[in-house]
Amino acid sequence: MTKASTDEIRARFDNDVERFSNLNTGQMSTQDAPQVMEMIAGAATRTTPNAKAILDLGCGAGNFSLKLSQLYSFEKITLVDLSANMLDRAVERLRPTGAVLHPIQSDIRDLDLEPESVDLIVAAAVLHHLRAEVEWAMVFRQLFQALKPGGSLWIWDLVEHDIPGLQAEMWHRYGQYLESLKDAAYRDHVFAYIAHEDSPRSVAFQLHHLRAAGFQADVVHKNGCFAAIAAAKAQAITGPQTPK
Repeated sequence: MTKASTDEIRARFDNDVERFSNLNTGQMSTQDAPQVMEMIAGAATRTTPNAKAILDLGCGAGNFSLKLSQLYSFEKITLVDLSANMLDRAVERLRPTGAVLHPIQSDIRDLDLEPESVDLIVAAAVLHHLRAEVEWAMVFRQLFQALKPGGSLWIWDLVEHDIPGLQAEMWHRYGQYLESLKDAAYRDHVFAYIAHEDSPRSVAFQLHHLRAAGFQADVVHKNGCFAAIAAAKAQAITGPQTPK
């Protein structure tokens, strides 16, 4: 199947701003979304406690930046999304934080990020739009370079499984979950746009490429076809080192 173009994906999100302005409605097809937001926020404050600059990739209406702004006093929030409508809503919702807001309408593959310019990166439901393996590797390298030493990357996304039987079982269970939210027609609707738009990769695949880029990476949470991954950049070593 031919995957959706960037313009097609942008158009769908341009028309869905209201739903994504509420975590419970915008992420209802995503298992454990409210719980994972709490887990990521808590873990981020322990991993990178003094963060002042955040980069929110695929920011949508700004849910993750809003949540993290309750725990951090950000000086700068960089928002990246394909959809200008989503960016406008995110800026509107985040303006009361007092941070300098820097919205960028862009595909994440086209970003030119300044090295060591941010403390935190959040990538929620965005990386599954990457296609070839080389794109994943390139994006992870760029994100590693963009983080300051001691910074961290937090991923929350749809994933697949490398073992076919496991993928079939998780996909079946995800279908049951979608049906429980509404009905079989809703399940089929979600499955259809995933097949058309998305190219999810396994947790193992992502951990491999994160570590290859230089990160220390681990799993925060996984439930069926959704997983949260943490990736940390080590603090810089300064001063003379004692030989072993």
